[in-house]
Amino acid sequence: MTQNQYNENIETLIKYAHAYYVLDNPIASDEEYDKLARLCLAYEQENPELSHPNSPNKRVGGMILEGFDKASHLSRMWSQEDVFNTKELEDWIKRANKVNTNLEFYCEPKFDGASLNLIYENGVLKQAITRGDGSVGEDVTNNVKTIHSIPLSIKEKSLIEIRGEIVIKKHDFEKINQERLKNNEPTFANPRNAAAGSLRQLDPNITAKRKLFFNVWGVGENSLEITKYSEMMEYIYSLGFVEPPIKSLGSTVEDIEKTYHEIIKLRDSFEMMLDGMVIKINDIETQDELGFTVKFPRWSCAYKFPAVEKTTKVKDILLQVGRTGVITPVAHVEATLIDGSTVEKASLHNFDEIARLDLKLNDEVIIIKSGDIIPKITKVLVDRRDGTQIDIQRPTNCPKCDSELLDEGILIKCQNLDCPSIVTNSIIYFASKSCMNIDGLGNKIVELLVQKGIIKDILDLYYLKYEDLENLEGFKEKKINNLLNAINNTKNSELFRVINALAIEHIGEVASKQICLEFGEKTLDVTFDELVALDGIGEQMAKSFVEFMKVNRELVHKLIEIIQPTIEKKVEVAENPFKGKTVVLTGTMSKSRGIIKKELESLGAKVSSSVSKKTDYLIYGEDAGSKYDKAVDLGVNTLNEIELQAML
Repeated sequence: MTQNQYNENIETLIKYAHAYYVLDNPIASDEEYDKLARLCLAYEQENPELSHPNSPNKRVGGMILEGFDKASHLSRMWSQEDVFNTKELEDWIKRANKVNTNLEFYCEPKFDGASLNLIYENGVLKQAITRGDGSVGEDVTNNVKTIHSIPLSIKEKSLIEIRGEIVIKKHDFEKINQERLKNNEPTFANPRNAAAGSLRQLDPNITAKRKLFFNVWGVGENSLEITKYSEMMEYIYSLGFVEPPIKSLGSTVEDIEKTYHEIIKLRDSFEMMLDGMVIKINDIETQDELGFTVKFPRWSCAYKFPAVEKTTKVKDILLQVGRTGVITPVAHVEATLIDGSTVEKASLHNFDEIARLDLKLNDEVIIIKSGDIIPKITKVLVDRRDGTQIDIQRPTNCPKCDSELLDEGILIKCQNLDCPSIVTNSIIYFASKSCMNIDGLGNKIVELLVQKGIIKDILDLYYLKYEDLENLEGFKEKKINNLLNAINNTKNSELFRVINALAIEHIGEVASKQICLEFGEKTLDVTFDELVALDGIGEQMAKSFVEFMKVNRELVHKLIEIIQPTIEKKVEVAENPFKGKTVVLTGTMSKSRGIIKKELESLGAKVSSSVSKKTDYLIYGEDAGSKYDKAVDLGVNTLNEIELQAML
């Protein structure tokens, strides 16, 4: 094959791929496509330096990753300010009119997916980064190269960030869920979750199998000399990115509303899920003048779709156990078609919300769906009750592990360290730097060890052996020995560190230290009355501690036997100005706050991290900040370092 023949074949292959992956309208059989792809691949392998930059052969999945590296955006990815009605839209325009009264607006659909930033340099896709926190996201470049609606090379040679939304078409979403059901895998709740989950697959081959689609919606860092946003987007489309199904330019509220209602009318016919319309001021100089708030660009907003209300009946209350053990009720309702999708669940924040709504089983309710999010119950139709209604009982036992729950009204929580729903988080917290400081036991490793069944709770860390880890990918001899040594080094730690590392609700380092110092060896068996008798330990803290020890008694006792913690003896402190006082430290001082903290604690002071009415002294250094201001407002005694030393 000659170079010209190869280039012609590649152009044909690109057309085939575009028709299949982007347009959903195949113009060649699979056999025909595969045959031509293999022919081109053979040429590319023999002549790698002559391979076409946009060859579909470069879109196959690469190596399986251990995790995603963090990557910084060249310029920040902002959120959108939401407007929900004409009045809010008019108010948004009025604010923009302060800079320019002659405004033009660019409108396009707001697709519901996972935001992505593409960085091109010298015409080549250099990096693809998820939105993350707007400044730093995850590098998903390998996965993005499998998405056919994203060009691997463009004619623009300058450094440029091109931004958009990764989505899945509705019919492809249904196919994915059918496949997952066949494989006994949990289905995705909606196309947005499916798109985000597919984009973040550690195996790019899985991403390649799912027909992800990129809808471009903006530009970040760039050096383009274009003055109108609409012209900027036309140029971006010309680089090989797909245009939205509808877009418009207008200069009045009426123009915007016309496009908005046209999109709502056509919404169900679009292949991808939408949750509104994006409005941007067209003049780029005006955009620059308006700038940004802390969260949003002042020159852009999302006009969200109106909420959709339906009536249905509550059949059951399902209990979800979160990663920290918090129990969240979810209403199971009669299947109801809302905005093109069948809804069988509605969110309820907590059991106080159930009480506020006066919700009972078999109640008819109004559920509302706004912007393609999970529906929520807004009203109980009390007048439709027919006598079949049943009171909803607050749970007393965890639905996952059946252990007794901690009930504090709004908060209902499982505290069992062996509960399958919270075991990973409990181990991560236990190993963290501020707790037992097990170096080398990061989040990913904990998740891997739990997933493989190598550890099932905190206790199992201390039974880990070399042979348990030697066959795991990435675990070499040095790494294994370092981890095992780090775990072994936690033995003989202070008792309060062990207690603090158990993540007992409301019990932090200060409370752990106070309890352990007061009760020593009796700490695990301390009673509610003994705890509340301590200054600074309230009923809520005492109840949480006692309930935790009751649920985890056997595990904690075994843990103490293995670690053999050192127990600090309570020493009677001579009378001094700080004995029994609550002290807060803030600002920079001549020696570390850690040293000052130890000095004060040796004098019988309780060193807290936050200022309140119960604070006796705030000791401050340079750059004291908000804690100092709060102390002054509350009338708390403030001491600088010289005054502190004088009192000492």
